[in-house]
Amino acid sequence: MSKTTEHSASLRIAVGITGSSGTIYAQDFLKRCPGDKFVVMSKWGKAVAKDELGLRDPEKQLKPYYKRAFADTDLTAPLASGTNHIDAYVIIPASTSTIGKIASGIGDTLITRTAAVCLKERVKMIICVRETPLSTITLEQLAMLSREGVIIMPISPPLYYVPDTVEEYVSGFVDKVLQHCGVHIGKGWRSEDLD
Repeated sequence: MSKTTEHSASLRIAVGITGSSGTIYAQDFLKRCPGDKFVVMSKWGKAVAKDELGLRDPEKQLKPYYKRAFADTDLTAPLASGTNHIDAYVIIPASTSTIGKIASGIGDTLITRTAAVCLKERVKMIICVRETPLSTITLEQLAMLSREGVIIMPISPPLYYVPDTVEEYVSGFVDKVLQHCGVHIGKGWRSEDLD
């Protein structure tokens, strides 16, 4: 087993799923990211998953792809404390409301509290924002978070592979998120020239 594979298998990733459109990206990330995933899905994240993916019970139906889920209302969950190690926190998709709370230091839900913990502990955090156009307020909030070391990834699938299906569009973006989590998967632009 390579060092990359060993490291990937031992990852501990927190995954926040908010009420922004684009739950299919969260689903693909959960399916393909190795290691232990700990999911927090907001009330509206569940509602969007039902609408977009046709999942009657999103947490139950996504359960094969994560280790444990915590309620967004549970501020006593382990993710709410910096004493528990995680390798990365991915919010996918991230609503602009969630971004606004995180940038303002508001930790009133487990999704936003986990973000506050990551900021203070300097844990890798990736925010996959799915909104367009973006207001100046949101752009300023994202810039502030970026200066704090947060990786800002607007959901914008790469097109240079000329995808044929929705799944290929989704996996193209998720490949990039996985790379930022330390999982080397998928092909890069002219990556064969590096072999």
